[in-house]
Amino acid sequence: MSLRQLMAQRRAKIEDWRALGCEPYAYRFDSTHQATELLAKGDAVTEEPGERVAIAGRLMAKRGHGKAGFGHVLDGSGRIQVYFRSDVLGEAFPRYELLEVGDWVGITGSLFRTRTGEITVRAEAVELLAKSIRPLPEKWHGLTDPETRFRQRYADLFVNLDVRETFRRRASIISRIRSFLDAREYLEVETPVLQPMYGGAFARPFITKHNALDIDLYLRVSNELYLKRLIVGGFERVYEFSRDFRNEGMDRSHNPEFTLLEYYQAFADVHDMMTLTEQLVCDALQHACGTLQVPYHGRILDFTPPWPRVSMLDAVSEKVGESIHALDEATLGKHISRLNLHPRQGTGAGGMLDELFSELVQPELQNPAFVVDFPVAVSPLARVSRTNPRVVERFEMFVAGMELANSFSEQCDADAQRAAFEAQGAARERGDDEAQQLDEDYLRALEYGMPPTGGVGIGIDRLVMLATDSRSIRDVLLFPQLRPEEGRPVADDVTEEVPAADEGAGPR
Repeated sequence: MSLRQLMAQRRAKIEDWRALGCEPYAYRFDSTHQATELLAKGDAVTEEPGERVAIAGRLMAKRGHGKAGFGHVLDGSGRIQVYFRSDVLGEAFPRYELLEVGDWVGITGSLFRTRTGEITVRAEAVELLAKSIRPLPEKWHGLTDPETRFRQRYADLFVNLDVRETFRRRASIISRIRSFLDAREYLEVETPVLQPMYGGAFARPFITKHNALDIDLYLRVSNELYLKRLIVGGFERVYEFSRDFRNEGMDRSHNPEFTLLEYYQAFADVHDMMTLTEQLVCDALQHACGTLQVPYHGRILDFTPPWPRVSMLDAVSEKVGESIHALDEATLGKHISRLNLHPRQGTGAGGMLDELFSELVQPELQNPAFVVDFPVAVSPLARVSRTNPRVVERFEMFVAGMELANSFSEQCDADAQRAAFEAQGAARERGDDEAQQLDEDYLRALEYGMPPTGGVGIGIDRLVMLATDSRSIRDVLLFPQLRPEEGRPVADDVTEEVPAADEGAGPR
């Protein structure tokens, strides 16, 4: 039977419900308990009918025949069995007979334990709360096609219950980080998503139109420059969980819309932020996973501090077999050509070094490590190193071959920042379409004076990937960006409806 025919049959039952005097889309229902709360009562539940309860959820299974049957109801906490008997339900028993898997139901009855020991609600009243028109996907056995799971997250969440745990853990991590920063007197703030000028990261923006002002605006690629404006204004410690948008490709660790945590602290430098970041990430993972030995893709990642410091210059030199510390374009270009790599146009020696690092070193950084010694050319918002004028005071934290965090001793010299922006403009003219823009208002803020400042950005989605052993960023986004559905096979266009398993009528 086609999906269209199945849905037509289910729609027809709406009128059957109304013939029984039941509106198939209720306005409310008073539940008294959640499933896990009832199951937790354990040995206090006996085979005799006991406490009267009311539960509400989606009917996920229905079996039985004649005058009795069983079902399983899934609510926000989990599943619980329900037992339906005609002599208990009386005139309401036809409601049970009309129920289909997928329907939202409200059940009122008494709690008891079956002969097989399963805690169960014996239904004394049944209400239909919402009629399910579409049958559950994959013949009720669970969504398996990843594309369908991500596209129909609403179905994924009630079919694959472990997915719910992923997003509960995500919420727990974010809450824990908030508590961590709040305890250190950081102020949570909000900055604009729509910006007249984008900046703070190497990225192509999404552009939109504000009709009333007749101007183009950009979805932010970063909130960095706005948070540092607040440091200028006198807030000494600020943070924000921001939704950022970058008009780039999608892969295992990239989605064009993502969550970035950024925090900035006056009178601090990159070394202070390194210590704080190590503490923050360890605290979040210990809270979420109960350990700093985190399983990920079949191996154990050891987050036990202190994390090693890796010089980008030293690491790439070791891989190519000669020193590249002078950042000579001819030397770097030789290795770029040998490996057939393609750095962004216009980025010069800095971009070449970054590309060599990404190819040769980054995949080997499995346990957490701080990478330092970034070239000046690829770090326009950072201060030059106090010990080497070719590099800046910056770290990126890598784990499992992914960048997780980025940090600078922030550039607070307005004239030096202007020169760095102008160098970015020259890179754009040479073909770097991700080069950063010159932001006159930000420079004006710096001209008022910004104290020494350290700042960090952490990719929250990637942190959640690590904490949940998720293979793709799409696993930790409730609604990831996907290609248009048009033209894809309809994964849930079932050809026949599988009958529910008949496990008998009596309680077990």
